[in-house]
Amino acid sequence: MAQRYDHITDRIQRFIEAQHMFFVATAARTGRVNVSPKGLDTLRILEPNRVAWLNLTGSGNETAAHILDVPRMTLMFCAFEGNPWIVRLFGTASMVQPGEDGWDEVAGLFPPQRGSRQVYLLDIDLVLTSCGFGVPLYSYDGQRDLMDAWATKKGDDGLLAYQREFNAASLDGLPTGLVQDGRHV
Repeated sequence: MAQRYDHITDRIQRFIEAQHMFFVATAARTGRVNVSPKGLDTLRILEPNRVAWLNLTGSGNETAAHILDVPRMTLMFCAFEGNPWIVRLFGTASMVQPGEDGWDEVAGLFPPQRGSRQVYLLDIDLVLTSCGFGVPLYSYDGQRDLMDAWATKKGDDGLLAYQREFNAASLDGLPTGLVQDGRHV
């Protein structure tokens, strides 16, 4: 049975912190809905109604484009091991990028990661829990080290060039607000 909360409870925080993966969902007013899996050490619960997550350079930048248009975001966590449970955090998102005011503070919440592109801040207005009876059981083997190896091989200049080519616009052509060297790309 689904339960609604207006904040992250202690029990929900323990559950979230035990998960190795979460999903991010966003959508602009028009175009495609984006759902993206996230892993690594990229999520922090800052307050009962606020979380931060570090976004790394990837093949797209849909989340950025979507929240510039409509700043709603949902994060979903589900148990792949142990008791079946799903937690969704609904709220309003903002982002901070390298070179912008506040970047050093929010990026400092996480271990240094090559290719750090944004930190998203989600102000939560609803927490919803539900059963995870339909979620299959999986065993966790560990995090992949491919992201850091890929970013290291690209190097700083290569990452910036990759971002300019693949991260400046969404699949639907919306601007992502990508900032490099203090300027929008």
